[in-house]
Amino acid sequence: MRCAVYIRVSTDKEEQKASLKYQKDLFYRYIEEQGWDIYEIYVDVQTGTTAKRKNLQKMIEDAQDKKFDMILAKELSRLARNGELSYKIKNLCENQGIHIITLDNAINTLEGNTNMFGLYAWLYEQESQNTSNRVKETLRTRAKKGLFQGSIPPYGYNVQDGKLQVRDDITPDIVKRIFDEYLSGSGRESIARRLYNEDIPTPADVAGKKNAGDKWNDSTIKLILTNPHYVGDLVQGRSTTVSVTSKKRKTIEKEQHIVHKDTHEPIISREVFNAVQRQLKRRSKMIPAPKKHLFTNILFCADCGKGMWYRSNRKGYICGSYARYGNKACTSHTVKEDLLKNTILTDIKTLVEDINKEEYVKQLELKSKQSKKDIQKQIDKVNKQIDLLKRRKSKYLKLLADEKIAHDDYLENVEANNTEINELVQKKSELLISLESEQVVDNINHLKQELLSFLNFDELTPEMLHRLVHRIEVKENGIPKIQYAFSIPQ
Repeated sequence: MRCAVYIRVSTDKEEQKASLKYQKDLFYRYIEEQGWDIYEIYVDVQTGTTAKRKNLQKMIEDAQDKKFDMILAKELSRLARNGELSYKIKNLCENQGIHIITLDNAINTLEGNTNMFGLYAWLYEQESQNTSNRVKETLRTRAKKGLFQGSIPPYGYNVQDGKLQVRDDITPDIVKRIFDEYLSGSGRESIARRLYNEDIPTPADVAGKKNAGDKWNDSTIKLILTNPHYVGDLVQGRSTTVSVTSKKRKTIEKEQHIVHKDTHEPIISREVFNAVQRQLKRRSKMIPAPKKHLFTNILFCADCGKGMWYRSNRKGYICGSYARYGNKACTSHTVKEDLLKNTILTDIKTLVEDINKEEYVKQLELKSKQSKKDIQKQIDKVNKQIDLLKRRKSKYLKLLADEKIAHDDYLENVEANNTEINELVQKKSELLISLESEQVVDNINHLKQELLSFLNFDELTPEMLHRLVHRIEVKENGIPKIQYAFSIPQ
């Protein structure tokens, strides 16, 4: 754990300076006992009623950048005494994965202990909710006046002085094209695929969103096809946030929508829009739920990582990215279902045949015994190296507490130590996995009986597949790489 320590004293008088040193010593001892590291100590000499504390704000910014894992404070009042700041800290804990511990035991998110923090957060939430309600009412008043209240206009429009205006680019034509193609019989996915392959900018891209992707999706096409703004009407209040602490939205009943007819230039005629709505309802009733096939959720493309989709005309699977977006996204990676079944069954039969050979089993057991001994020696050596590095880190912390080394020197040494420890922990994890795989042959008869029970079946069943196989990746040439739940000895 990398710890951020927050200390606040009210004034810079002598008695407060003594308090500052006392608090620092308190945190040094606590962190040493836990075996953690100090990232930085943030100190403010200021009242707790204001959120504009320089180093507190700096700590919050660093937390948002995940520069540390834990916030330590002497007590809750040192951190927050107002609603806005309380929510920032609450969000750090819940959304950023930053833990919070106060030394008075009021808060310890590692143990799920939030005691008074929950009460403070609840009180502040009520006030924030009241503020939110007032903002929503202001927006509804603005909407009732016929002014667009959203921050991002529909694809194909700009906003000027609260009014929607048709953009002077290709986006209005793209909207018309989407409606026309859907009415002509194209599905939403096929429309999205063509737009992606033609490099048409997505709504997120046009809006300038940071994480905008270049792929059009079925859901994006549906949002455009169902947006009543395209006929020239301003329709607002269609959804709202669930609460002030949640970004999730809930749909509002159609009768409660705020509608202003003919407020801006339409891109789509009412006749076309209504025809599309009828088609959407009709097609939703006709489209059956997709069927799952034997290798669904276990078969993946080795290059893009997407799941493979079954295609009956190929009697096998193709890459999901290729199926949705074509060659621009990936290649087909086609593999026959029968090939997968036969390969797995053949592997199982081969292993059973080898297990039946007495000499093979003896060699396997001897090899396994020696291998486990070698692996255990390596694990013991790694454990000693980790213990040595941890003791070294504790020594650096004491030197920092005694002001014998600078904070930058402490961080540099601890970072180097942590890098070595992480590498050793990774190595230990790999060794433990190897040791576990060696345990498979310890109970060779159990493995044999389990495999034999599956060989009584003529077909590869879902139960067999999911018990024996972890994952299958298909290369571009169609060759599958199968990761078994057991290791096939070489």
